[in-house]
Amino acid sequence: MSTTPIIEVERLNLTYGDFHAVKDLSFEVRPGELYALLGTNGAGKTSTLEVVEGHRRPTSGTVRVLGHRPDDRRAVRPRMGVMLQESGFSPDLTVRESVGLIGRLTRRTDDVDRVLDVVDLSGRAGRKVSQLSGGEKRRLDFATAVYGTPELIFLDEPTTGLDIQSRDAVWATVDRLRENGSTIVLTTHYLEEAQQRADRIGLMHQGVLHREGTVSELTRTLPGVIRFSLATPVPPLPLTADVDADGKVTVESFELQKDLHLLLGWAQAHAVDLRDLAAGPTRLDDVFRAISN
Repeated sequence: MSTTPIIEVERLNLTYGDFHAVKDLSFEVRPGELYALLGTNGAGKTSTLEVVEGHRRPTSGTVRVLGHRPDDRRAVRPRMGVMLQESGFSPDLTVRESVGLIGRLTRRTDDVDRVLDVVDLSGRAGRKVSQLSGGEKRRLDFATAVYGTPELIFLDEPTTGLDIQSRDAVWATVDRLRENGSTIVLTTHYLEEAQQRADRIGLMHQGVLHREGTVSELTRTLPGVIRFSLATPVPPLPLTADVDADGKVTVESFELQKDLHLLLGWAQAHAVDLRDLAAGPTRLDDVFRAISN
């Protein structure tokens, strides 16, 4: 597989009048990876993706997608699938007509019935878009993005409004697409999805890319946490800790295994009951909160 980035963004700036939505943003997406671009509302991620997808021109900076400028529609569009938060299909078209129309507009080739089967909409093929439920419309959005198995697929909140079974089906399809070599760019408010599935994550806040890396690299920037409760007075704790008036103890640690071993040894030696003991590394949502506070 080529090592040339699928997406290259260098010092991207985007302004709306006096508002600076994206500020000197640089990142790249590598072939075959799932890259999650995350951020709070108003962080600038949607504006960034609109530029990368070719829907908006940057104020300044350089963007290359599949080796081309993103507004080079003839070169880029047949190789790229986009699932927007709201696609705006004509309510009077049927499901089959909608998928076929996107295929013709993007000049991607596929079998409409095959794609509808993949997203579990075969039974709705002849139904008008206006008659679909919210979850069915979301699956239709997904169908038009993956039609033709594009090299690059953008998924903007792909599982919003879906039940658990439909979510699982979406991710199973994404896994198969990746096995076939597709590169995925994901935005989502479900941080657990990004934590479980992304190869790398970029965290944006107020138009700036604050942190980027694998889940492990991002979570190592903050300490893990050990929590327990003490029912009675005890000898001095072996670790620096925060103890509240109810005896609930919180220990932050960058060496979780070592400090937990030390704590358990101390408790054993002093016959101390560590009630409701829990320990774990920092989660992605903790890193997310840290950049937005």
